[in-house]
Amino acid sequence: MKNILFVASECVPFIKTGGLADVVGALPKYLDKERYDVRVILPNYMSIPAKYKENMQYKTHFYMELAWRSQYVGILETVIDGITFYLIDNEYYFAGDKPYGNIHEDIEKFAFFSRAVL
Repeated sequence: MKNILFVASECVPFIKTGGLADVVGALPKYLDKERYDVRVILPNYMSIPAKYKENMQYKTHFYMELAWRSQYVGILETVIDGITFYLIDNEYYFAGDKPYGNIHEDIEKFAFFSRAVL
């Protein structure tokens, strides 16, 4: 069995600003579950609806160096429609009411997210 991990900044049903969320939310469901173990990882934005947050389970956490700071990285997990979703938790970066905003803040936010995924 091959492993596939989708890494994205947005995903239906959690958060959507455009077509990326539709693709990341739909495509994993249609891959052959007999041949592929498909999972998705995305930021745990504060603006994700409560009905999804209630079903997230804490898995682990660690601290990661980013520039001059040590940052908390929480890992949450939930399963929807047979797909396992991991959410990277950090209130400093993901506390806003929308995923994208000021480009200067977004650069650091998604550098953090990318490194945390790695």
